[in-house]
Amino acid sequence: MAFRPLHDRILVRRIEADEKTAGGIIIPDTAKEKPQQGEVIAIGPGARDESGKLVELDVKVGDRILFGKWSGTEIKLDSEDLLIMKESDVMGVIEAQAALKKAA
Repeated sequence: MAFRPLHDRILVRRIEADEKTAGGIIIPDTAKEKPQQGEVIAIGPGARDESGKLVELDVKVGDRILFGKWSGTEIKLDSEDLLIMKESDVMGVIEAQAALKKAA
């Protein structure tokens, strides 16, 4: 993919939620909410402060992030649905160790 976000924007791929509840009930597509987790695909160089100095982003390519339900702008790039959002829309980064402990 040949796409580079500008300034403090990031390109995110949503991580699809489970299709079953913990009790085994299958959730139909019409009742599903959009996932609020994603993987960072690409990042911009960063924003500039008042003095013109470049401030790098805290997120990196490959990070799993949490974002708000209505955050970002949905786009279609190479027949894939992606989101473009500012770094300020990101609520947090999901650390790999926490995800491993949850799976165990």
